[in-house]
Amino acid sequence: MSEWKELTNFFRGRSFWMLHYCTGCGAMELPPTMTSRWDMERFGIIPMATPRQADILLVTGYLSLKSLKRLIYTYEQMHAPKWVLGFGSCTINGGVYWDSYNVIERLDKYLPVDLYIAGCMPRPEAILDSFKRLRELVEKGEAKGYEKYVKNYDWYKANQDRLFKRTKPVLQNPEEVTRSA
Repeated sequence: MSEWKELTNFFRGRSFWMLHYCTGCGAMELPPTMTSRWDMERFGIIPMATPRQADILLVTGYLSLKSLKRLIYTYEQMHAPKWVLGFGSCTINGGVYWDSYNVIERLDKYLPVDLYIAGCMPRPEAILDSFKRLRELVEKGEAKGYEKYVKNYDWYKANQDRLFKRTKPVLQNPEEVTRSA
């Protein structure tokens, strides 16, 4: 790795702008992580309002088919380099909703997850540890999920399409149902 690249990665690792995509109860652990008790800003981690400003996508809670579409759209709006953190067991295996027809398991089949934070739900210390671990990976040049996504885009897209095509509307023809009622 060139000196310029090492220097760039060093500073990237100390200035994470995070967009949190909260769909479940895991979001409850973020306010204590952000506020004075654990104060994630002292590590250079700042929440952002839009995907275009963020370089970390923190996904908390379970993902339904509908929310996965929004998540993919959000991820694709972010500029590279960008990283994805899967927060809690819901992003790993669906969590308590693992057997629901509408909840996806294994987020990494649809987006490149750089790091998972295990637990239900992970404590603020675990969240800060994961950011520290991500910083190490970025500084070493090993967190390359966004490059993996571009390189293997066909594989990710095929997984996404396969999932979205399995959904069928509950009502086959809603107009007929409303006419008969």
